[in-house]
Amino acid sequence: MPSLSTRNSSRTPGPNGTPAIATNGLSKRFGPRKAVDGLSITVPSGTIAGFVGPNGAGKTTTLRMLLGLVRPTEGGATVLGIPLSDPPSYLPRVGGLVDAPTFYPSLSGRTNLEVLAQLGGLPRSRVDAVLETVELTDRAKDPAGRYSHGMKQRLGLAMALLPGPELLIVDEPANGLDPLGIIQLRDLLRGLRAQGKTIFLSSHLLGELERVADWLVVLNEGRALFCGPSSDLLDRRRELVVEADEPAQLDLVARIAGDAGYTINREGRSLRIACPIGFAEELDRRVRQAGGARVVTHVIGADLEETFLRMLQNDR
Repeated sequence: MPSLSTRNSSRTPGPNGTPAIATNGLSKRFGPRKAVDGLSITVPSGTIAGFVGPNGAGKTTTLRMLLGLVRPTEGGATVLGIPLSDPPSYLPRVGGLVDAPTFYPSLSGRTNLEVLAQLGGLPRSRVDAVLETVELTDRAKDPAGRYSHGMKQRLGLAMALLPGPELLIVDEPANGLDPLGIIQLRDLLRGLRAQGKTIFLSSHLLGELERVADWLVVLNEGRALFCGPSSDLLDRRRELVVEADEPAQLDLVARIAGDAGYTINREGRSLRIACPIGFAEELDRRVRQAGGARVVTHVIGADLEETFLRMLQNDR
């Protein structure tokens, strides 16, 4: 079946005009098996980009190529504008967490980071900075081997953040985390994006990716099924629903949504508006400016998990 077209370099310039990641026909064979097959994607700077695909889709192999751990068989890429063939020039600006973090379990979290800082020629002040970022300052003196799973994941992220990277590449960072740990990870990633960093995040937790990612790359059998803003993938299958007891309120909402160019279906005391989900805030603002009451909306339609499964079925 034909796949959804990928959306890449024409829509992806970062704030400085240079994408954080751009691949062009990137491929990797292991014997007769093609783990990555002509991958052409782009990840804009300053985004949280979710990397989605079933087991064996080629996600980890792709991340390993970007980190210089595996050489591509064909094609190429740039990372922070530098060719993939020159990893020493871009890796100092990249933090990576692809496998489970490794550390000295008998040493404290702080000492583990200090060892890495010394080996990397980094100032010790970076240790305090990353401990605060991942919220481990209070437990920094405890042996790392006694950390909970979530704390170990955060220590691994601290290690990846130690050089102050512009790009962070992480593979399944939420594996094994409890709900609180997942919330903390979500807040951490948003905080890093607010600092201007780019995060390329592989995860099977589609509901969580939907909350945090503003860019999505969907992979299947080593090929990109989609690459673009998450809203482009999800909004096409969703509608805003507005409910109100007062017909005048619904009339006002319908007029404003219609003037904005969106299709409206009226069903009794509710409106269904086919529009980007982000329009909800703008709709509320415009209605209140026109003298209406606050607009309360909810969303109906497919979530990321449903959309992802449908894409895989169509790709067979």
